Amino acid sequence: MKILALIPLAIFAALGGFFASGLFRDNPSALPSTFIGRPAPALELTALPGKPALTSAILTDGEVKLINFWASWCVPCRVEHPQIQALSEIVPVYGINYKDQRDASPDAALGFLKELGDPYAAIGADDTGRIGIEWGLYGVPETFIVDGAGIVRLRYAGPITASVMQDQILPAIEAARTP
Repeated sequence: MKILALIPLAIFAALGGFFASGLFRDNPSALPSTFIGRPAPALELTALPGKPALTSAILTDGEVKLINFWASWCVPCRVEHPQIQALSEIVPVYGINYKDQRDASPDAALGFLKELGDPYAAIGADDTGRIGIEWGLYGVPETFIVDGAGIVRLRYAGPITASVMQDQILPAIEAARTP
């Protein structure tokens, strides 16, 4: 009978240990990704008029690249845009315009790029959000570093600031370049 009384206490201790372990992670606010170390999901995107199209073949072209999900209606995307432009001078940057063409018009996305500059080597539109779901997107902006073999090496959720670029993005690009 006494042993049965200890079962709830053991369950409570196990749950407490599980939750406490989450508090002592390297970065408790970081959103995990199941894609790190795995091939990037395929891309089936709508082309933006006058822009080079982003295709799945680019993911495995032998170069380290940055994939940036963004939207014209996204205020943090505007904040991170100068960092994306700076990164485009270091590594090819590819854009995925997320749910901007609800009215089947690319005007909002093209206006964003005209206003702030176009750092993207190629771009595509994820009109329905399906590609975002396949990539495990929580929201925009989100950025992925993909190595030359098409393997995801880093996922960063949120706007890239100057400190994030220095502390996380650039080291991840260098690590992805190392065989």
